[in-house]
Amino acid sequence: MATIRQRKSGTYEIKVSCGYDVNGKQVLQFKHWKPPEGLTKRQIEKELQRQAVLFEEECKKGKITASIKFQTFAEQWFEEYAKINLRPTSYERMRQTTQRVYPALGHMKLDKITARHIQAFISDLYVNGKNQRNGKPLSRKTVVHHLNFISDIFAYAIKMDMLSDNPCRRVTVPKGESKEKEIYTIDEVKQIFQKLDSEPLKWKLYIMLAIYSGFRRSEMLGLEWKDIDFEHSTISVRRTSQYTKEKGIYTDTTKTKRSKRMSKFPPVIMNMLKQFKAEQDAEAAQLGTKWEDHDRLFTKWNGEPMNPQTPYGWFREFCKHNGFRFCDIHSLRHLHASLLIFEGVDVVAVSADMGHSIVGTTLNLYSHMFQEARTRNCDAITNALSFNNEPTGESQDTVESEEAVDIDEADDELEEETMSLSM
Repeated sequence: MATIRQRKSGTYEIKVSCGYDVNGKQVLQFKHWKPPEGLTKRQIEKELQRQAVLFEEECKKGKITASIKFQTFAEQWFEEYAKINLRPTSYERMRQTTQRVYPALGHMKLDKITARHIQAFISDLYVNGKNQRNGKPLSRKTVVHHLNFISDIFAYAIKMDMLSDNPCRRVTVPKGESKEKEIYTIDEVKQIFQKLDSEPLKWKLYIMLAIYSGFRRSEMLGLEWKDIDFEHSTISVRRTSQYTKEKGIYTDTTKTKRSKRMSKFPPVIMNMLKQFKAEQDAEAAQLGTKWEDHDRLFTKWNGEPMNPQTPYGWFREFCKHNGFRFCDIHSLRHLHASLLIFEGVDVVAVSADMGHSIVGTTLNLYSHMFQEARTRNCDAITNALSFNNEPTGESQDTVESEEAVDIDEADDELEEETMSLSM
């Protein structure tokens, strides 16, 4: 049975007993209710009784959590859910967010944390947050990671019938300025290729393959020789190579199901792969028992899988040594996508080539590139209909152009009929 007590502030405290915990201590739940202005004394008493009944029902259904601090419950989430369901890299990223979240919210009880508390933390993080390594302001993406972690904790509490609401739904992350991705120009790529000729074959192959393929860095380092089909000039992505402080370098599945894919490559890449295979085999034979055969393309000196940070460091030094601007190793993947888009490849094909799980991801990442590519549609349609600028009169060219338009219209109608039949 709920008990009600009026407080000096004008609010009412509703208390409900939820039994006893494992230590024999009574578990009490509290709710504070403030009457809206304008209610009569009788209306307040009636609404107060209704609030008490509703609160008691929620407690009986287990929708109200026993008092537990955010940090305590978050640690339970890490053990009960995150370790089992998250990828190691995602788990480690969540762990890193606790360094800022726990000092701000960890001491507070779950059922006392409001959207206002979380909004204040996120806003302060966005304005005043600094990267611990370089002292630069935190990116919006990093701030979102912190909010996602807090939201995941509340979502788990709701799933466990401990809460009925996730306050993170009402929190807003400032939009900030959208920054275009830094991508090398064709002239810069040409200069990079020229300088790569004097570099070790391993790095020449890595950089050129990254541009030709658009593979993620983890996918590049996960490639094994059995993934190369020299007969059909294809390379298959089947796994990734990852690193965490706890596990070290380890092999993992691809990021999504669609990330498992096969791509075709030109002779320049396939010939380079053959040369590199011969070079690696010679090195393995020379090292003898010191060589560890993991079948990987890109390895350390003794055949062990390469650390994911190594390509980043090498490419940064390469750019610095040759006077090139450094756009990050991941920019090579963005370069690959931009080349496809500006060559007129449709979004579905680009999405499949990039290994995105949904087309929406591709559109979100490269929307400005598709918009720029579409601006060329005006020139394309103008050139196609240039016969309108010719002198009046039905020349043979004009008749042929009209026939071509009729055929196109027939194709459009056939396509629409095919789509309607398939729906």
